[in-house]
Amino acid sequence: MIQQLSPTESRPVDTQPEATRVRFRHRYWTRTVPADRQSHRARWADAAKGVCIILVVLWHVVVKDYLQIDWHVGVPVPGLWGTLGEQFLPLRMPLFFTISGVFAANAAQRPWRVVARGRIAGFLYLYVVWLLIHTAVLAAAPQLPTDRATSALGLLEQLTITPSNLWYLYALALYFTVAKATRRLPRALVLVPAAALSAIAAAGLLDTPGNRAGLYQNLVFFLAGLSLRPQIERWAATASRRRLVLTSGAYALALAAMAAAGAQQWFGVWTAVSAVAVIFGITAAARLARWSALSDPLARLGRITLPIYVIHMPVLALLHRLLLVPISGLDRSAQGLIVLGYPILLSGLVIAVSLAVHRGLVAVRARWLFALPGPRRGGAAG
Repeated sequence: MIQQLSPTESRPVDTQPEATRVRFRHRYWTRTVPADRQSHRARWADAAKGVCIILVVLWHVVVKDYLQIDWHVGVPVPGLWGTLGEQFLPLRMPLFFTISGVFAANAAQRPWRVVARGRIAGFLYLYVVWLLIHTAVLAAAPQLPTDRATSALGLLEQLTITPSNLWYLYALALYFTVAKATRRLPRALVLVPAAALSAIAAAGLLDTPGNRAGLYQNLVFFLAGLSLRPQIERWAATASRRRLVLTSGAYALALAAMAAAGAQQWFGVWTAVSAVAVIFGITAAARLARWSALSDPLARLGRITLPIYVIHMPVLALLHRLLLVPISGLDRSAQGLIVLGYPILLSGLVIAVSLAVHRGLVAVRARWLFALPGPRRGGAAG
């Protein structure tokens, strides 16, 4: 795939001899090295990112399109898809940010001027550019239920204090600033306040309009990935089948207990369940990386998350405008044929179209949409 997508990203330490190490360029979002030349540790992380971006798209498809269709099939399949999607909420973004923190560990140690331009300014640039694009495209699809700026004041708010659907980019710029500013502090003095902020936001004790809740809740996972990288790598390298069974059981039990008690907004519960989910996710990704037939495609997807992330919402908005009325108007038997597999099919279509749009934009030399313009940098050693 295309290399000029983002600032360079450090990867987990690998154990290959110096002569066989691979140098990557613009690795935060993409890495172009074939899967068979990556270390097991890099592959599991990329596979985890691939799963996370699929879950992001699937959740948006379910909530913003699938559940808006007038289904009259006589069975509660749409509700089941919504419930299933909710079970991945403690996993999807916390795991994504944990992996991002793992990849950011070396970068946060670089001089302020390097971090400020390569990471902070780079992610803010992408956020602003794609926020303007989203605002224009989403105006053409007002039926899609999603955050959007409908006035100059609303746009200013999304640019500053209440990030839009692109909040992951906004968060990375903020998180890198925090990580760089606190890099010399003891680990506990950084992680404990971040965990408290997550618990406070999840409990509804802070005003969290728009996507501020995600911004507050996930800082701890980014910082944990950054500061606990050696421990995370060891955990992934030693992941066993027994550990996978135990962590998956713990995650399922935590979800069930939280739902049974209605404890989603109890102080600390959501953060604790998300931590269990991340442990399970790392274990599952490490085990998955042993099966190249499945992990290699996911890892390839995990190395091209930027174009999918920034393009999929406009694509979904236009497809929603195109499909909502025709699908809602189908008779019961026709809807019955598609109701179960519709979210999977539409998610695959959205991802494929997003990547095709990305290839087209790169072909017309619009690489500035995917990276802060500037001097081309060589790859950085892991």
